[in-house]
Amino acid sequence: MTPPADRGAGRRIDFDRVGAAARRSGEAVAAAFLPDGRREGREWVARNPKRPDKTLGSFKVNLDTGKWADFASGDRGGDLVGLVAFLLDLSQRDAAVRLAEALGVDPYE
Repeated sequence: MTPPADRGAGRRIDFDRVGAAARRSGEAVAAAFLPDGRREGREWVARNPKRPDKTLGSFKVNLDTGKWADFASGDRGGDLVGLVAFLLDLSQRDAAVRLAEALGVDPYE
């Protein structure tokens, strides 16, 4: 996937706003970006699409905090913006814009 066209060139991203909106929709975000996963309690459990992961279990996203980790590879992050950046090979800025657009939130300060 190509990064979104940056119509906000030079504008600062409001990562707090995007992150808060993403946490409010944590399960929808996880399901959209990791569609082969499933909810287990307060976590989304999926295969890591960036490696030949055959079974669910090692890749988890906390639906309350947005923290995520692949316990098999050691990849991890602190929020859903970071998850999108990791999965789509985007910068944090481009991932925040992509996620904000998907959630219908203005990503800019």
